[in-house]
Amino acid sequence: MTNGVDVRTAAAEFDRTGLADVESAAEDERKQVLSQFPLEEWAELPLERYALGQGAPPGSGPTYCRLMEFGTPHLGSIKGGSAAKHIMYHHNSGEWRLAAPLRGMDPQDAWTELRGQFVRAFEAVGAGDFEALDDLEVLRCGPTLVTKSLATYFPQHFLPVYATEHMRTFVTLLGGEAQAGVPAARTNRQLRELVRSREEFEGWTGQEVMRFLYKYFNPRQRTIWKVAAGERGRLWDECRDGGFICVGWDELGDLGQYQSDTELQQALDAHWPRSSGGSLTLARRLLAFRDLEAGDRIVANRGMDEVLATGRVDGSYRYDPDRAEFHHVVPVVWDPSHAQKLPKPQHGWRSTFAKVDPSLFARLAARDAGSDSAPGVDPAQAAASIALPEDVQAVLDALERKGQVILHGPPGTGKTRLALGAALALDGRADVLGADAGQRAEAQAEMLHGDRVRMVTFHPSYGYEDFVEGFKPDLSATGPGLTLALADGLFHDLCGRAAAHPDQTFLLVVDEINRGDLPRIFGELITLLELDKRNLPVTLPVSKRRFSVPPNVRIVGTMNTADRSISHLDAAVRRRFAFLPVGPDPDAVSGTVGPLDLAAFFESLNSRIARHLDADHQIGHAYLLRDGEPIATEEDLAAAFHHEIIPLLEDYCLGRAELLHSILGRLVDADTGRPLHMPPQDLTDALATEFTSGVPGPDA
Repeated sequence: MTNGVDVRTAAAEFDRTGLADVESAAEDERKQVLSQFPLEEWAELPLERYALGQGAPPGSGPTYCRLMEFGTPHLGSIKGGSAAKHIMYHHNSGEWRLAAPLRGMDPQDAWTELRGQFVRAFEAVGAGDFEALDDLEVLRCGPTLVTKSLATYFPQHFLPVYATEHMRTFVTLLGGEAQAGVPAARTNRQLRELVRSREEFEGWTGQEVMRFLYKYFNPRQRTIWKVAAGERGRLWDECRDGGFICVGWDELGDLGQYQSDTELQQALDAHWPRSSGGSLTLARRLLAFRDLEAGDRIVANRGMDEVLATGRVDGSYRYDPDRAEFHHVVPVVWDPSHAQKLPKPQHGWRSTFAKVDPSLFARLAARDAGSDSAPGVDPAQAAASIALPEDVQAVLDALERKGQVILHGPPGTGKTRLALGAALALDGRADVLGADAGQRAEAQAEMLHGDRVRMVTFHPSYGYEDFVEGFKPDLSATGPGLTLALADGLFHDLCGRAAAHPDQTFLLVVDEINRGDLPRIFGELITLLELDKRNLPVTLPVSKRRFSVPPNVRIVGTMNTADRSISHLDAAVRRRFAFLPVGPDPDAVSGTVGPLDLAAFFESLNSRIARHLDADHQIGHAYLLRDGEPIATEEDLAAAFHHEIIPLLEDYCLGRAELLHSILGRLVDADTGRPLHMPPQDLTDALATEFTSGVPGPDA
């Protein structure tokens, strides 16, 4: 994201004078690699000196993979994610995990092949034959490690930027065309040539270029996390004084060994069996914690209404078995001056992990302890300095890339809210995305009464004449009989205004887009939606007028997949839209109702629905919200369950009592096949027993 900063301007502002120590540290680390793993010894390098996960003999030093991931931070980070980045490693289960081209091979044979490809890569670069790197298929399975290796041994030929998507983003930023499907080393070389071609980078080192790009144009979307320092903050003093944050679930071992959320979920199931399946949400949160990067922002809390400090991540995750407890550790620089009591509880903060809205974080960071606001800090300005919410940014990125996007998912997942959130961001009202429901609704109403954003709901009778043009009754005409007049449709009108203001972005939000007959509604304009066909004129069949879709028009549609799957859409429509899934969010309903952990119930219920029906028929978090907050009373929960959730599930099950029983278990009468009705307090106890027994407890 450029945040509106021009590369040339940012380069002029960048202070290169303070990087001497960093450059020196990076060179020391490079010499360490060359000393411990000389190029000339790679051909005979044993597997035990390369791979992670082995019990190395005392005094042997770190393996190559450990040194590159954990021992050379100044050369550029490849931390985070799983150990799969190293192409082969020894898993704590005792088995060797091998990349796809090596699977089925004996570990020593696999290592011989992998080592041989490393050697051929080093020889090719040494001879200046960079194209030979394209043929080394096994190395393509570890792009970050391989690119860092090449940049370490041959810094004159490669930049210290290793993540493939980051390199592609920087290539586009500097005016190049990122090529899909090419090896990371080729993209790195392309980026290096672009840097060398720009006069503002004349005389810059690779370290300077890398740090400049990440400072001003970091492509990573940063989610702000709240992380509890033990139950009721009991470990806070240790975390604050030691400069870190830590979490439990020690029995899982090093989180770096898990390649996916499903694999980690299975490990959670093994250690904490549940009656309703594993906690996929907890697995995803633990992986997000593992993948925190330097510069990420977090909040330490005690309970649901107290901030202990805000912090900036200062390194990467490590597993520390020498600690007495809470072995999963991330280094943090803390700012306790932001400690404060919140005016109302944050119900989502009951669990160890929770996402923090950027605008809320801005308000926290704009306040000193014991005062309403920090002197000279404008909360609105602070909010503007925080990145957009991750889901909103994803929509904007898809619109920039494709021009139009469809948000699809089960009912109640907030698709329309997200679409309007993206509209607010495009309309320059991102400051209200984290505001209360009233302020946000007021801002949305103002936006829809303006000129740049329009909203429509498709339905079976909506047609081309409503959307593009057609003859309609002229209500102003006098005289006998019906008079028809040519009228512009909604989209035609929006395109006309967009053409008159090419420097502004115009947006159409189409709710329930799949309920309309899309080929009939769009007609010949479906071709013009492609970005490379914008401003291409066509003759409209009704009026014979010339018409084109301006390049500054965007479309966001919402689609309920419980009604109709993506596969049922017209192929021409599918090809011209990006599709972003909007799924159920347990974070949104984090809280308790009596003995019931609401998020755990929500997750377990959806796990059963997905298993017995499919993922498209899960329920959205909106069913368990009231006024934007998680349900908090037994009465509200009973009303939502009996009057909204049960009718929806009965409709999905189409009268099949056994299917409803598979989903609701003991909440269905075994004799009649009908859901049980019980008082609110009894229902809460029954839901807790049926859906959440065995769930690892929260520790906010």
